[in-house]
Amino acid sequence: MAHLGLRRFPPPLMVLLFLATAAGKEEYGGGSGGLRFRREGGTFKVLQVADMHFGDGRSTPCEDVLPAQQRGCSDLNTTAFLYRVLRAEDPDLVVFTGDNIYGADSSDAAKSMDAAIAPAIAMKLPWAAVLGNHDQEGTLSRESVMRHLVGMKNSLSGLNPEGIKIDGYGNYNLEVGGVEGTLLANKSVLNLYFLDSGDYSTVWWIPGYGWIKASQQAWFRQTSSDLQKRYTTEEPTQKEPAPGLVYFHIPVPEFGSFTASSFTGVKQEGISSPSINSGFFTTMLESGDVKAAFIGHDHINDFCGKLSGIQLCYDGGFGYHAYGKAGWSWRARVVSVQLEKAESGEWRGVKSIKTWKRLDDQHLTTIDSEVLWNRGSNGKGLSPVHVHDAVSGIHNCINTEYE
Repeated sequence: MAHLGLRRFPPPLMVLLFLATAAGKEEYGGGSGGLRFRREGGTFKVLQVADMHFGDGRSTPCEDVLPAQQRGCSDLNTTAFLYRVLRAEDPDLVVFTGDNIYGADSSDAAKSMDAAIAPAIAMKLPWAAVLGNHDQEGTLSRESVMRHLVGMKNSLSGLNPEGIKIDGYGNYNLEVGGVEGTLLANKSVLNLYFLDSGDYSTVWWIPGYGWIKASQQAWFRQTSSDLQKRYTTEEPTQKEPAPGLVYFHIPVPEFGSFTASSFTGVKQEGISSPSINSGFFTTMLESGDVKAAFIGHDHINDFCGKLSGIQLCYDGGFGYHAYGKAGWSWRARVVSVQLEKAESGEWRGVKSIKTWKRLDDQHLTTIDSEVLWNRGSNGKGLSPVHVHDAVSGIHNCINTEYE
């Protein structure tokens, strides 16, 4: 679901596209084994992109913008924002958390997905995706949309785990290895889980949105348990499980647990969760390794709140062809995971998990920096550090003749 704030881009769009492609990283080799922490800083950075709502490109207009901003504003604004934030943050992984396209306004779902993800591919970055509730509303079924995402260049997305019957499409996990050449180089020191939260209820007497089903939760529990066992029992053994981060689209009901004083960010609309509680928050809590969960869906919510030791975080709307709030900038969420450094200078396990957001304004302003989890806090997390930077005024949409 999303609200908006537009600006004029400093360089022309085509210059940005050229620079992004030319300066991109070397082509990613693929496979979750290729993800690992950086040697120079002991960090692993994830950029979350939620609700692009991509349609047909230049012919697809922006929504909920001021009248003066409407002319020339289209899906291309979304594309330009993605290029800008990818260049600014240089992430190790890009995660698209659903409603990547707006199927109903796409004449060819496959082409729309190709165009939506194109900046990550052009910059040769590894990326992963889950589905929202609008991706399948065009020319491809939900399964076909996910299959297309899985088959795209540099994609680490998975259709489903092999050998088990499971609901939905896009339930998988990725492992992030330690720094190459260290004791933990061959261990997953950070675990990433991706789940299909569905679209709409398929049970006629239960209204509203879909939910994470029992089969998915059983897979999640087993996967988490296996990863923890490997991390703590296989040499070199570790005392505590590696932290886990979870990505899906539709919020669990527990996102509605917070008051205005108990989260960082803003809540500007209701929590559009399923009408029933399938218990996935409890499943994450019982797993013992999940430190944070990240979603999209409600575009003008962008808060993080901590419940029973787990941070529940919205991204905030990214795409210009989506409902929103005129004057409220589109945004992306960054998560930076930091390793601990031993006295010997060798990188060890995860020390802390931090987050901030980037606004699509003239300066790509960084806001709401906070620590989500710190090893020394025994999972309780540190108090948020609010960094409410002043945001530049609203700027006009770019005009471009390019597709």
